[in-house]
Amino acid sequence: MYEFTPARLDYAAELNPEQYAAVCTQAQHALVIAGAGSGKTRTLTYRVARLLESGVPPWRILLLTFTNKAAREMLERVAQLTGRGSGQIWGGTFHSVANRLLRLHAPRLGYQPGFSILDADDQRALFRALTKQFSGKTTKSDRFPKPEVLMSLHSLAINTGRSWQQTLTDDYDHLEKFEEAIGKIYTAYQARKMESNSMDFDDLLTNMVRLLREHADLRAELQQRFLHVLVDEYQDTNTLQAELIALLSGGSATSLMVVGDDAQSIYSWRGANVDHIFDFTHTYPDAEVYKIETNYRSVPAILEISNAAIAQNSRQFVKTLRPARDEGRLKPAVVPAPDNRTEAKFVAQRIDELMADGIPGKDIAVLYRAHFHSMDVQMELTRNHIPFRITSGLRFFEQAHIKDIVAWLRLLSNPRDEVAFRRIVGTFPRVGDATAGKLWQGWLSAAEAWFAAHPGEQTITAPHSEVMKKVKAPAAAGLHWGGFLTSMDSLHPADRQLTPTELVKLVQNYMNAYMRSAYDNYEERMEDIDQLIKSLSDMPDLESFLSQVALLSEVDNDSLADDDCVTLSTIHQAKGLEWKIVFVIFLGEGLFPHYRVISSGDPDDIEEETRLFYVAITRAEDQLYLTFPRYNGHSYDSQYCPPSRFLTTLPEELFEVWNM
Repeated sequence: MYEFTPARLDYAAELNPEQYAAVCTQAQHALVIAGAGSGKTRTLTYRVARLLESGVPPWRILLLTFTNKAAREMLERVAQLTGRGSGQIWGGTFHSVANRLLRLHAPRLGYQPGFSILDADDQRALFRALTKQFSGKTTKSDRFPKPEVLMSLHSLAINTGRSWQQTLTDDYDHLEKFEEAIGKIYTAYQARKMESNSMDFDDLLTNMVRLLREHADLRAELQQRFLHVLVDEYQDTNTLQAELIALLSGGSATSLMVVGDDAQSIYSWRGANVDHIFDFTHTYPDAEVYKIETNYRSVPAILEISNAAIAQNSRQFVKTLRPARDEGRLKPAVVPAPDNRTEAKFVAQRIDELMADGIPGKDIAVLYRAHFHSMDVQMELTRNHIPFRITSGLRFFEQAHIKDIVAWLRLLSNPRDEVAFRRIVGTFPRVGDATAGKLWQGWLSAAEAWFAAHPGEQTITAPHSEVMKKVKAPAAAGLHWGGFLTSMDSLHPADRQLTPTELVKLVQNYMNAYMRSAYDNYEERMEDIDQLIKSLSDMPDLESFLSQVALLSEVDNDSLADDDCVTLSTIHQAKGLEWKIVFVIFLGEGLFPHYRVISSGDPDDIEEETRLFYVAITRAEDQLYLTFPRYNGHSYDSQYCPPSRFLTTLPEELFEVWNM
């Protein structure tokens, strides 16, 4: 270990006492619990600077992060602090560091140093080819999973340390009937990568861990090289990452510092394991634990409610965020709304008022548990001409599965809509562009003949199965063509006109099998459609609904300055960010926490949901609004929604209730 020498920087003056203790520790193993807004990045940056000023050669420091941006910002800041270049520090993401080491040692695993890295498109193309080869000829009625689904299953298995068979049983049980074919595809996938001297992103970690496990001499060499290993966001590490850290830092002279916050561990669904941070002191009994609890982000009233929220968890490193700021005494507002549409109207109206008072849109965020929670807010912001950006994905009606549903309604309304027609038949198994083109020509000819015989009609009112009976469907589409026409018949019964809600329900039932095979997050996408159904009951007719969708899709914020746009984001995507004013919406029991978490009965799942709520409210600097709808939906299709347990367990003196 290096003894600390006199420094050029005045660390005691530039850091608070908690940060200073962590930065200057000489413990071989250190766990730094850095609360939200407490200066975690600053602590890590100054730690690296202190090591350099103490004489540690830069190439003997390894800094592991989760994003290239985080690594770049920290290393740039180190260079500014120390007045020397930081290029020789081994700093970067787990994947980038693994890639750098594998370039030197890949031949030990049978690869050449110039191996290629497959990106997502490369993987998709390879899986698509293998699916054609191994999915078999007996799946005319069954829909074999799309390449994206197979890729997600494969990656989840690797990052959780499970076999793909176990992951199939645990998380993709509806695909178990394809187990034999999936096994052949995965075996061939591994072989193809080796043949082409290629790795995917998961292989970078898998092969790096394997290299260190199987080659003791290389493991010892790297452990001697890296005198100091520092890890950012340790609570987010998965099984592979945790093992890689242990293998690289296992030398007797190596010091390991991990920095994170157990209260912000919210990514178990993608393989992160909070046990790694909880078990650190058991793995390293000599470890020193440092808590950084001074918050520089939020006003006291927001921190009080944040501390109360996370106090509900029994498993945690107990800490209390203390405010560095003393201004702002406006209590967070809890806002019950009669229904989800009224909730959205409140959010839009309040944002309009705040922006009228001079607050830029970039300082305002609307956060939610699931993407479908944002649909009504998107519609209300659009109606009120309030620009917004979505960081959690596409706008609601631009998502593929929503466009799949809407395509049926567009075709029903306008049988000459070629784009909608091709989108629908493109969901048929083994139907490509050529087959879709032949079907379209047959469909259009039959439709024009019907319109010629029925002048003045704007849409086909006769049964589609009759109008299209002379269309010759290619063999590849024959089985599904008949089902498609029968389904189109059901959308316009002879005795009455169906409502938009009824139409979407019918299409949803027909599309269910396709969506299971096409989307790995099938359940979340079905929730989107369920929310669409709940929000349609006040739409008078199909034309009104399609007009609204078209108008929403036409909104273009790309030309607007960032200052103009409000941020809409899932909480998972918002972690690490902050805004002056934050709205957390859909805080109803069964919505947040999610009903699947509640029904699982697993206390660990509930505690992660609590951490997710904590992450949401600690994004706010000045003002916080917590809203929920008493009913989700309208008229006969509404569902009673009691307030979330996250609200009912908060001490009443910490917030104000704004009644509508």
